Amino acid sequence: MRVVQLSAEDISGGAARAAQRLHLGLRAIGIDSRTIVRRKSGDDPYTYPAFAVPAADGHPASTGLRQDMRKVVFKACGYLDQLPLRRYSRRQALTWSIGWVPTGIPSIIARLQPDVIHLHWIGAGFVPIRALSAFQRPLVWTLHDMWAFTGGCHYALECTRYRQSCGNCPQLRSGREHDLSRRVWEQKHKHWGRLNLTVVTPSRWLADCAQQSALFGNRRIEVIPNGIDTSRYKPHEQALARQLLELPADRRLILFGAMHSTSDPLKGFTHLQGALRSLAQTPARDHLHLVVFGAPEPADPPDFGLPATYVGSLHDDLSLSLLYSAADVFVAPSRQDNFPNTVLEALACGVPCVAFEIGGMPDLITHQQTGYLARPFDEADLVRGIGWVLEDESRRRALAEAARRKVELEYELTLIARRYQALYHEVLRK
Repeated sequence: MRVVQLSAEDISGGAARAAQRLHLGLRAIGIDSRTIVRRKSGDDPYTYPAFAVPAADGHPASTGLRQDMRKVVFKACGYLDQLPLRRYSRRQALTWSIGWVPTGIPSIIARLQPDVIHLHWIGAGFVPIRALSAFQRPLVWTLHDMWAFTGGCHYALECTRYRQSCGNCPQLRSGREHDLSRRVWEQKHKHWGRLNLTVVTPSRWLADCAQQSALFGNRRIEVIPNGIDTSRYKPHEQALARQLLELPADRRLILFGAMHSTSDPLKGFTHLQGALRSLAQTPARDHLHLVVFGAPEPADPPDFGLPATYVGSLHDDLSLSLLYSAADVFVAPSRQDNFPNTVLEALACGVPCVAFEIGGMPDLITHQQTGYLARPFDEADLVRGIGWVLEDESRRRALAEAARRKVELEYELTLIARRYQALYHEVLRK
């Protein structure tokens, strides 16, 4: 069986890392998985940039003018995809994809002669909407956010217009029914109606959203969580981890991080700031220290009321597992999230997690067993959760052990790869 994975990136961002982990997990159990990306940053030999995909028989990709033109197209597609958004100067600063730029991706995929095509995060112009109907192979699509069934946004927040046909988009602030979101939705409805498509979501929350959507309401939807290599993400001795990373040895370390952790409004940085300012008013403040990753220290750092260390972006598994192991608690105050890799990685490293009870957080965090689920956007309850984890060391250690055990039983990469293997076989039989 040959499976071709499509992912805009290979290691940059949570969706990309989840897709790449699955690709490696599939290869480890004997499935011929290949990944095509818009931009390659890692070194996996079976992951190819879209402009340089070899043929199934091993012949190298085309060279010369044709490859150079493809390289230009894929380099520019993200910029070109955003051009129609310029008409909406008042729109919110949230991620949006339109999917209109022709990239020639169907003929590129055909070079590998796949049995199954597995889609992941294909936004930012990587795979145009109309291309899916030209793939002519069974499709499995793991949704890493809501884009597949909306009119262009990746997270709809409070909006539920994807349950009808979008339009009058609050993120665009358009004030018109037949706006860009309606036109994008109509293109999806037109080109995806007859797809041989099986939808997978990592979280039950996203499955419920997809099931309620007008585009995917009649589709088969499976829930398969993201997997993680528990031999790479595992607890390390805390004192050694802090020494290696030059972090305070005598403080309780509160860890926060994600890609663009301080600038992406969905990650809840402002909620974290408010919660920590409240925590700084308690007697515990003298023993606390914040560690932020996924963003450099800003020129004008915000006041948390606590000392803070910014460690920037970390990409290799060892550095990340050491960072998690150095922490006493991981906080994920997201406003909306599907199945955040950061929480999965922290749990795998034996770190209790505190988050709002939204999205896929209840799938990952068992309240008061592997962490704490606070009432949505209640910063006082978030503070209670952090304090509850940290105030009793024996309880914190019990939470840490339960967190690691949960990951080993439910999210170990080989288990997840075999679930996808079974799904591929079922799709092909049908």
